[in-house]
Amino acid sequence: MSTKRAIGLDVGGTKIAGGVVDADGTLSTEIVEPTPEDSDAEAVSAVLLDIVGRLREKHPDVSAIGVGAAGIVQWPEGRMLWAPNNAYRDWPVREQLEAATGLPAVIDNDANVAVLAEARLGPRPYRELVLVTVGTGIGGGLVLDGRIYRGPTGRGAELGHIVLNPDGPVCGCGNHGCFEAYASGTALTRMGREAADDDPRGLIARLGAEQGEVTGRTVTAAATQGDAVARDLFGRLGRWLGVGIASLANIFELEAVVVGGGLVSTGDLLLEPARRAAREFAYATQVREPVPIRPAVFGGDAGMIGAALLALEDARPSVG
Repeated sequence: MSTKRAIGLDVGGTKIAGGVVDADGTLSTEIVEPTPEDSDAEAVSAVLLDIVGRLREKHPDVSAIGVGAAGIVQWPEGRMLWAPNNAYRDWPVREQLEAATGLPAVIDNDANVAVLAEARLGPRPYRELVLVTVGTGIGGGLVLDGRIYRGPTGRGAELGHIVLNPDGPVCGCGNHGCFEAYASGTALTRMGREAADDDPRGLIARLGAEQGEVTGRTVTAAATQGDAVARDLFGRLGRWLGVGIASLANIFELEAVVVGGGLVSTGDLLLEPARRAAREFAYATQVREPVPIRPAVFGGDAGMIGAALLALEDARPSVG
């Protein structure tokens, strides 16, 4: 490309963020807008084009556009087939952006672009890396042999729906015992409510009464105050996280696993039990090193930065 700057767009359920990013990951300008309440393709397209137009006024040298969005993306066509928290379906995002802006564009899943940012610009470059995001659910992305792994049509790497126990709790997807059902914010909420029911006088129950209900944030607050029950719940959550990570590491020879998402802000409260479990369930430790597990470094900017990097690497004008 003639320049090394691209626009990165991160489309979420509550906000849409856009920024101009150069090849070393520097984010120079950022615009954030709320996701329209009527989050269909027409409404979200209008916000994207508004952000792109404002960014190009300040940075006319940008040469491509990258978009990361939660949901299933048809790759490389750049069509959003489905999203968990937005109303758009079968939306030709790439085609619309290129027609409206004249710039080449790429569209990918938000976890895919986030893992690309971590692989290219983390503490060291990685060619074999998994990102596991621990938020309301479990998301994930894979970089294998230096490239994002998507499967043949972009529908691969749904890491949160590895089944750890077919007789386990119901997952939001409808299956039983998914990774997400054991190691997510939703799982922490479920365990916290069970703990509050078991001990109505305990700190979790008391904080939940003050807040109106017990949530994952309630358990986190109790754990940071030193509550033994809440800390035990984090130990259980982290252990399941480590079990899932060990399963991934046993399949792929990974250089590292990066953990992102809201719950990673609890640090070793979550990550230490995950590391212990990942070592416990690692295969052939006589000849294979346990996979290192570290927190993500880019936080909320990972989507914009990764989308822009993907655009700089892969964006080509559509044919026809």
